Amino acid sequence: MAASSPTPPAKASVWEDFVDILFTPAAVFARRENGNPWIPLLVVTLALGGLFLANSRLLEPIFDAEFERGMATAMRDNPQITPEMVAQGRRFARIFATAGAFVFVPIAIGLIGLALWLFSKAADARISYRTAALVAAYAYVPRVIEGLISGVQGLLLDPATLDGRYRVTLGIGRFLDPDTAAPILLALVGRVDVFTIWVTALLAVGLAVTGKTSRLSAAVVAAFVWVAGALPGLFQAMRS
Repeated sequence: MAASSPTPPAKASVWEDFVDILFTPAAVFARRENGNPWIPLLVVTLALGGLFLANSRLLEPIFDAEFERGMATAMRDNPQITPEMVAQGRRFARIFATAGAFVFVPIAIGLIGLALWLFSKAADARISYRTAALVAAYAYVPRVIEGLISGVQGLLLDPATLDGRYRVTLGIGRFLDPDTAAPILLALVGRVDVFTIWVTALLAVGLAVTGKTSRLSAAVVAAFVWVAGALPGLFQAMRS
């Protein structure tokens, strides 16, 4: 008796992917593993950039608090900084943050894809960097929901409570005072939140499906990517 051929992945529109990735991620990765990573990357970048602009007024207290902490550290190390330099730095920081909303998202996705691709070699997962970048782009979709929730919190919460970027996260960092907690501790526990863990879980699912490896191996690789993602924050914390 002839062996039955494997069932091809169900067809779906591109827009369905951005809903299905939240509920049936394995199906999305199965049907798009040879797809174009630029499509999800552009959609996620535009969505997050738009949300940043929409939330900028609502979350302005967070920007101000983080800027003031950064300037306090800079003035401690360099007492020659003048109020005029601080005002100029604030204007530059706003411009930089706005531009970065559309620039840093694709860079972040590209770096996550690079880390996934490099670490996947230890799990004998045979994926290309293109596929790893596609997995990273789709795995970043929950960040859009995070942006929506952050905006709602900015609308409803007392601005006085928005004294740090972790105050609107759904994780441990939300409950730590950014003015008294150790920066290194904040950098570590700040990544223990619902959406960062969700993104990490999607990376594991994507690697297991596209790399044809076990879920356990994929989960270990995704955990290493999570650790790698904590390094920039740790280096910055050690300098403060």
